[in-house]
Amino acid sequence: MKYAVFRFSGVRAGAFALAAAAAALAAGCYPGRLTHNFRSFEAPPDTLEDPVLAVSGHDAISAERQKERLEQIAREDEAVYRMNSGDQVEIRVYGHDDLSMVTRIGPDGTVGFAFMGQVKLSDLTIAEGSDEIRKGLEKYIKNPVVSITIREVASETATISGACSHPGVYQISNQTRLADLYAMAGASGVRLFNGVDVDVADLEHSIIFREGEILPVDFIKAINAGDPLHNIKIRKGDYVHIAQRLEASVTICGEVKTPHKRLYEAGMGLVETLATAGWMRDTHWRHVILIRDSLADPKMYKVDVDGILAGRCRNIPLAPNDIIYVPKDDLAEFNVFVNKLLPTAEIASLVRSSVTGTWSTSEE
Repeated sequence: MKYAVFRFSGVRAGAFALAAAAAALAAGCYPGRLTHNFRSFEAPPDTLEDPVLAVSGHDAISAERQKERLEQIAREDEAVYRMNSGDQVEIRVYGHDDLSMVTRIGPDGTVGFAFMGQVKLSDLTIAEGSDEIRKGLEKYIKNPVVSITIREVASETATISGACSHPGVYQISNQTRLADLYAMAGASGVRLFNGVDVDVADLEHSIIFREGEILPVDFIKAINAGDPLHNIKIRKGDYVHIAQRLEASVTICGEVKTPHKRLYEAGMGLVETLATAGWMRDTHWRHVILIRDSLADPKMYKVDVDGILAGRCRNIPLAPNDIIYVPKDDLAEFNVFVNKLLPTAEIASLVRSSVTGTWSTSEE
């Protein structure tokens, strides 16, 4: 994939990045003059490299630790079921049908039983609860045989909150996974933006708590891709928070038919975002400029859109607050773009000043 990165360090670095570009243009570096402002990275011809950013942002070491922790979670034994408040149970005393009953464990964790009064069953396994009742009946019945059957489990619950349609507490089974719980809660909530309903969930920054630990789960992989390593089984007491997307946006400007700003959505790519602007005009330059990160420390990518359309290069996933600029095949138009961002006097001042700048090629 052909793209390049322009990164500066120093005082007012972002302004200098644009000023330097303008100065280079004035010196006669626009196409192929503008080409000298970027260094391109060519992906190997037999592969389609991801040209920009990993979604998680983890480095290689932390990504390996994340994988190890998730594999450990997947290997963990199922927790032994323990009765709790709200569960409906059937208690049978063999040979004594008058003592058998179907009841629900009360808020205090007990059930009322003949001869014994209130019997605490909460936090006991089925075997432990049966033995508790058996011991209590031995004073009144010779060799009692007691069994407990679970009719309904109401205590195995997990909580999901935040930017989902129906946050709340949901009953789970030992086969409920993260994507299932998200679906139970109605998936992402929606809101109106520019007359269009858009999802408000920010899966990238959503989290799951278990016994005080934030599990290293990638919600995008779990929910959008169904990755079984990240789509973990939900356990009793888990707390899932779906983050709410901030008003991050993507700006499309320059030689497109409908320049506009639109709400950023996770997973959106460069090509489809250009399509929302009615595509590029015939007067566009052969490359698209993608400006990323704050203007205080910008990266500028030169993108071979024709290569993406031809299948030689991978589409670029966008990030919040990206600016997609489609230059016109003319020096003056690019200067106008720069002047809109920085006053002319400031550009001239910065070009004359001594500010350190470094070029780098990136495969982020």
